[in-house]
Order: sequence, then structure tokens, then C-alpha cells
Amino acid sequence: MKKRYSEEQIIGFLKEAEVGVPPKELCRRHGFSEGSFYAWRNKFGGMDVSDAKRLKALETENARLKKLLAEAMLENEVTREALRKKW
Repeated sequence: MKKRYSEEQIIGFLKEAEVGVPPKELCRRHGFSEGSFYAWRNKFGGMDVSDAKRLKALETENARLKKLLAEAMLENEVTREALRKKW
């Protein structure tokens, strides 16, 4: 799924809101919903761009590790099943 706004842009929007631009005006000006704004604020509130990039890298690494764990667990289960049938 392609995202419309990058993390850098989102953090820029949130910084504008911190300066004093009302959320409704900010949403209208940049073309996103208030729901998106508040979801972004919950996720990226108080972050810098470097923090957001680090978060993205950690999420990617976490997904890769979860996939590796699932594959290892599946391989272990197949091995156990084969050993049960053998005896």
C-alpha cells in the first residue's frame, strides 16, 4: 500500500499544529482528514524525523524477525510430525 505522505511530511504537519495552526485548517490546507491527523499525532507526536526513520527501521526489522520465527516454528512442527509417524 502506497502512503500519500512520508513520515517527514507528517512530522512537518504536526510541527505546524504545535506552532498554533488549528487542526481543521491544517487538514483543509494539506488535504487529509482530522482522523488521520489525530492518528498521526498519536503515533508521531513529539518525534523528530530521525526518530521516525528509526521507528520505521525497527518496525521493518521486527516484521522480518517475526517471519523468521514463524518459519522456524513451522519447520519444528513438521519435524516433530515426521518423527511421530516414524515411530
